[in-house]
Amino acid sequence: MAAFGPLPPTAARLPLYLQLIRWDRPAGWLLLLWPTLSALWLAAGGFPGWHLLAVFVLGTILMRSAGCCLNDVADRDFDRHVKRTAQRPVTSGALAVKEALLVGAVLALAAFGLVLTTNAATIAWSFAALAVAVAYPYAKRHVAMPQAVLGIAFSFGIPMAYAAVQGHVPLQAWLLLLGNLFWVLAYDTEYAMVDRDDDLKIGMKTSAITLGRWDVAAIMGFYAAFLLTWAWVLQPLQSAKLWWLALAAAAGQALWHVWLIRRREREGCFKAFRLNHWLGMTVFMGVALSV
Repeated sequence: MAAFGPLPPTAARLPLYLQLIRWDRPAGWLLLLWPTLSALWLAAGGFPGWHLLAVFVLGTILMRSAGCCLNDVADRDFDRHVKRTAQRPVTSGALAVKEALLVGAVLALAAFGLVLTTNAATIAWSFAALAVAVAYPYAKRHVAMPQAVLGIAFSFGIPMAYAAVQGHVPLQAWLLLLGNLFWVLAYDTEYAMVDRDDDLKIGMKTSAITLGRWDVAAIMGFYAAFLLTWAWVLQPLQSAKLWWLALAAAAGQALWHVWLIRRREREGCFKAFRLNHWLGMTVFMGVALSV
């Protein structure tokens, strides 16, 4: 590389930017993507077309990455006291706050550029989605179960998908959002269980702390509420055998996750969290093969 001279400053810092947006951890954006794709297929009654598919896949990746930038800036003073997050670029000082915010802003603007290729309803709802995403990092200071705020943020692709296809957001979309919120509560409580000891020391509010000894039972209830809500809302699919097989497979995965977290050990809780994107994919495949 020396023969070509030193790398430009931006290129030299690219590894830090990739670390900032969790590029090596795709589970985060996959958790956002699967319910969004399910909504796209349901709203369109099948394949929604390459344009909308590209908009929502790329938009999901961009907005999750932008959210990581904001989250790391908001939590930088807390993260240094948590084993799992102490070496994040902003927390460690490798990236300045302004630089991280600039990266996040560029990513969010790129996502908005994609939204502009859809319709007025989707553009309007994108502002509401952005507001919830911005509010989440600060909810952890004031809300006993900030995972509920994250649940709304991580589910907002559902009404936006319906808006992009149909030009409005029907009741079905909001009911699916409600059901998906329970799924987010399940997997993000598993995530919060990993850091519970550290969060207690620094005064962070999480569902794992709020639920206390009822955490595992609550997670089982959240999974059940998610799957039962989607099964109820999507009654027209109940004649499709593949939909029922997908629901059964998703329920089996949920039970496995509960088994993994039963002892509340960090490794088991983190593994259960990471595996949730397979559950989301299973539900999506059931939808896509049944509509």
